[in-house]
Amino acid sequence: MQYPAQRVGVFVDVQNMYYSARALFEQKVDFGEILKEAVGDRQLVRAFAYVIRADKDEESSFFEALQSRGYELKEKSLLTFHGGNQKGDWDIGIAIDIIALCDKLDAIVLVSGDGDFAPLMDYVKQRGCRAEVMAFGSSASSQLREAADAVFDLSAEPKRFLIPRSKAQANRPTGQAASMSRANSGSNLKKEVTAQREEPQAAVKPAKSKRPTPPPIRRKNQR
Repeated sequence: MQYPAQRVGVFVDVQNMYYSARALFEQKVDFGEILKEAVGDRQLVRAFAYVIRADKDEESSFFEALQSRGYELKEKSLLTFHGGNQKGDWDIGIAIDIIALCDKLDAIVLVSGDGDFAPLMDYVKQRGCRAEVMAFGSSASSQLREAADAVFDLSAEPKRFLIPRSKAQANRPTGQAASMSRANSGSNLKKEVTAQREEPQAAVKPAKSKRPTPPPIRRKNQR
């Protein structure tokens, strides 16, 4: 249940939202509208946006836009491992922040569809907070939806929560999009968001090699 004096904390998994919007709609996310809906008529205490930094020039404008819309930015650098594999995610960091602020809030709004957060939502409820989730319904984990007290499906109002991407942007990820594209190569998030059904392919039988027919064996007449 929501009420005007309710203290709200909003925690946005930017990487998860980016991949959800791209996979489902080929569009970008309007994080400003998401924050407005998350808070409503309640009292906003803190709003965090968790991003991955890849040291691209285009990132600065994106990060500044998030801050101008009322978010506190949480940044993490893209990690590069031996062999060239790259990774960057905020799962543990988001959980730590929510646990730390739980006693100072009446409601937690998690903007993510990642099923790894389902146990965290159970913990939030045990601490007496209302656990809310905002995500694109078809890409959100069923375990996460079941664990939350309330779920807001962003897919229900795509014109409000999505921003069309130009063809150039769709074909060439830049800035935060580029960093998340590389960071997600080893992440389970991409599997949740972009998983699609694949039609089974018919097995191809190898062609039988034609062997020459051996000549008939002639038996000698026995004496």
